[in-house]
Amino acid sequence: MATIPYLTGFDVKPLSVSAIGIVSFTNDRETIVPNQNQCEAYGYTYNKETGTCSVFTFSTRLNSSFSNGSNKFQGAGNATETGTNNTNIIGENNTVKGFSRNNIIVGSNNEIANGVNNANVYGTLGEATAGNSIVLGGNASTDNLAERQSIHLIYGTQTTAGGTVDSYLNNITDNYFTIPANTAMYFHADVLAVRVGGTGTGSTGDFASFVERGVVINKSGTLSVSRERDAIKSSGTVTNWRPTATVDGTNFIIDVRGATDVTVEWCSNIRFTQIKTGVAL
Repeated sequence: MATIPYLTGFDVKPLSVSAIGIVSFTNDRETIVPNQNQCEAYGYTYNKETGTCSVFTFSTRLNSSFSNGSNKFQGAGNATETGTNNTNIIGENNTVKGFSRNNIIVGSNNEIANGVNNANVYGTLGEATAGNSIVLGGNASTDNLAERQSIHLIYGTQTTAGGTVDSYLNNITDNYFTIPANTAMYFHADVLAVRVGGTGTGSTGDFASFVERGVVINKSGTLSVSRERDAIKSSGTVTNWRPTATVDGTNFIIDVRGATDVTVEWCSNIRFTQIKTGVAL
């Protein structure tokens, strides 16, 4: 099962799925049985009689009824692995790796990774590894998966103090976009910050906008980033506000800084241009 981030307000998350569809949860210390609220918050089904949380109802006809019941194909050679729901594929030889939902593929030889939801992949040999992302694969049929592609995704967070903090992929705490090994990516982030409250200097409705851009590269597991920032337009008291692209491990991060006692909402619209080299850098 793919690593799933914690939902906001929850200190447990899904850990694994048994062969008969029962979902186990964890709090990063031990394996636990979730209650109904925890189970249903992650989109699973809770059985009050048995006290179990499940991703599907077990059946000896599982492969046909579960894998394909809510998926639609137009074209030959398309495949969805166990746990895939509400997925539409138009094209040939596309694959959705499983335990995912609400995805769309249009094209050929594309792939959506395990546990990815709400992704759209177009073109040839595109690969989606992040939820709520849009991917365009621009490859020849002889290229490698994801060798050349663009990726579009969103980071967000809220700040209430003056220190620098991480923003998160899809505004989900501790959720980040992972840069593949031996891959270079140009990034262009359109960043908007709007004050929505707080007692510090300035007024509700103050705003600032920026472009944060550069190249992040993964050389055999080690990330580095070369970046620059342009302030675009702003209004009100926004003196210390700013975004900064950085890395941690194999994760790409947009750090942001607001101001003390000022509540600021942040949204970063990020577009990546990717070359996945296929050789050790």
